[in-house]
Amino acid sequence: MKDIRIAAIISQSFAGKTADNLDGMVKWIKAAKKEGAAVVCFPEMNVTGYSVCQDIKDAAEPVPGSVTDHLSYLAEDQDIVILAGMAEKDENGLIFASHLVVKPEGNFDVYRKLHIAPPERPVFSAGDKVPLFEACGVKFGIQLCYDAHFPELSTLMALKGAEVIFIPHASPRGTPREKYESWMRHLPARAYDNSFFVIACNQTGENGKGLHFPGVAVVIDPAGKIMEKDVSGGENMVVAELKADVLTGVRNNKMHFFLPNRRDDLLCGRKINQLRKI
Repeated sequence: MKDIRIAAIISQSFAGKTADNLDGMVKWIKAAKKEGAAVVCFPEMNVTGYSVCQDIKDAAEPVPGSVTDHLSYLAEDQDIVILAGMAEKDENGLIFASHLVVKPEGNFDVYRKLHIAPPERPVFSAGDKVPLFEACGVKFGIQLCYDAHFPELSTLMALKGAEVIFIPHASPRGTPREKYESWMRHLPARAYDNSFFVIACNQTGENGKGLHFPGVAVVIDPAGKIMEKDVSGGENMVVAELKADVLTGVRNNKMHFFLPNRRDDLLCGRKINQLRKI
């Protein structure tokens, strides 16, 4: 891993207002670049807005498509990697909660949410791949909101080589403080147990479809300690320097890096090698 400066955005998005949401991203991308960030991460489905109403299907777009074209232009213009979320429609008409990794060179990748929360199931389909991505000398994974409640996913990403996990959220209800306290019950554990950095950010405000999001962002180091946080509730940006020596310091400590001592033979048997290839 190389040192990397990242920005996590707390922003408001309106369901079905893709053009307006894209326009709203510009100021944050420029602000992240001004702060020296190499990667800027937006909340889950920030481009199309988040909703569990059936009409979110009308906002869903294919990948590649107009959204990836627009974000590719912004990534190239500002020379920054953009992580942004959208409702994606595939060639069969299935709808996914997806997160894009858009690079300045013009190429992009996509992560499809794997664990669909019960209220989302009438609208969204589940992805079936656990990809890792690489940018700026860092290997990272993406999980979306409900995904983070399944420890096996984080462990699998760590076994595949993840050094950083971005966890964009569209998590409604409660106050920012309550959302932060909820995150503190599981996100530090994901970082600590797997010895990687965790970056999480949430939408904020009303979505125009009856949901209200408490704006929160947090950066957690590989020892499970909070590096940066924002619980103000409004639109904001958290910037953090992820240092390679912090990661190696944890992973070089035989008592603090647990994965090498994992009993795959008991926990997963032969299946673990198959999972690593997904």
